[in-house]
Amino acid sequence: MSEQDPAGDRRRRTGRLLGEPAAPPTAKQRHPAADVPAPLRRAAIVVAVEALLLAGVAVYLLVLTLADDASSVGRAVAEVVYFGLAALALAAVARGLWRRSSWARGPVVVLQILLGLVGYQAAFTYARPELGVPVLLLVAVTIYLLATPEARLAYAEDDPPS
Repeated sequence: MSEQDPAGDRRRRTGRLLGEPAAPPTAKQRHPAADVPAPLRRAAIVVAVEALLLAGVAVYLLVLTLADDASSVGRAVAEVVYFGLAALALAAVARGLWRRSSWARGPVVVLQILLGLVGYQAAFTYARPELGVPVLLLVAVTIYLLATPEARLAYAEDDPPS
């Protein structure tokens, strides 16, 4: 003789219709530094160099703005803020790449595409190859390093650290 459990039946039915509740989160595991492949570390270094260069451009623009060299102070301040935010974003994704965080690869690719467009425009549209070509080279190196089999396989693992 089996007893009926109406609450259990209701839970099972709800679970079938809406899905089972999520498992509780597990503690984040720290992977040793040996788990991060060399191309990924090199890409993180290149992205950190880009972040430092963008921070330098932001400081340079700030100095020009404070020297009252700008025709529009509002636009000049906006440029300083944009370059500063881009430098912070690149620094964050460089740290994420260094740690092989799963969230870092997408933003770094998007930022590299945007930097590539800026470098192309500086080199060819504005005829300033001394500024645009180094940016294009850094972008090409970063994209190449992220496309290496070792870097791709590092993100293909089932449980990368976040």
